[in-house]
Amino acid sequence: MNIGEEAYKELFPNYPEIRNIEINYSGKFKSLNANVKYDINRIIFSLSKDWMEYSDDLRKGLIQHLFLKVYPRRRYNKPLALDLYEKFTENLGKYTKVEESDSELVESFDRMNYEYFDGEMEIPNLRWGGKAFTKLGHYEYASNLVVISDIFRNEKELLDYIMYHELLHKKHGYRKSKTGRIMHHTKEFLAEEKLYKVKDIEQKLKWFIRKKRLKKAFLGF
Repeated sequence: MNIGEEAYKELFPNYPEIRNIEINYSGKFKSLNANVKYDINRIIFSLSKDWMEYSDDLRKGLIQHLFLKVYPRRRYNKPLALDLYEKFTENLGKYTKVEESDSELVESFDRMNYEYFDGEMEIPNLRWGGKAFTKLGHYEYASNLVVISDIFRNEKELLDYIMYHELLHKKHGYRKSKTGRIMHHTKEFLAEEKLYKVKDIEQKLKWFIRKKRLKKAFLGF
C-alpha cells in the first residue's frame, strides 16, 4: 500500500478503496505547491520536489487535503496527518523567504500596509498573474505569495483594493467549519474588508472589468 492509498483509507474508511493512485514529484512547481488531477480511471497527485524532504506524515496530510478537493461532500475522519498538515501550512508563511517582488506591487503593498495594518505586516512574495477577469488575485499560504491579475498594471486605485483584499487573507488565514468546510472569508475578514475607505470601490471594479471584457471581445486584447 503506497502513501496515497494509506491517506485515502485513513480519511475515508467507510468508502470503497481506490487502487489507481499515482504520486509524482515535479521540479516545475515552486516552493511547496501541489495539485491533483483525476478521471474515472485514476487519481494523480503532483507534488513539488521540495516535499521529498518532509516526513511521510506531512506528505500524507497534504494528499488528504487534496483528496478533500476531489470528494468535497464526503464525510471523513480527520487523521492526525491532516491535522499536522493544516497546522504546518497555517504557520509556513511566517518562515517563507521573500524572493519575488515588483516595484509597482511593492508600492501598493507599502500603501496598504501603512494605511490599514499600521506598517506592521511583513511583505510577502508579490507576483503579477495572467490577464484574468475572474480570479483577480489570490494569496498562497504555503509560499506566502500574493498574485494579482495583470489587468491592474497602472491602475493604482483598483490595484490597492485587490492588494488589501489579499493581505487580509494573509492576516486572517483560514478556518474550518464544524462540517469540515474550509472558510477563507470569515466574519472577521468580512468585517475588516468593509473598513476600506473608498466606499464605491466595488462598483468601480465592476465597471473596469466590464470595459476590459468588452475591449477584449471587440479588439482581441
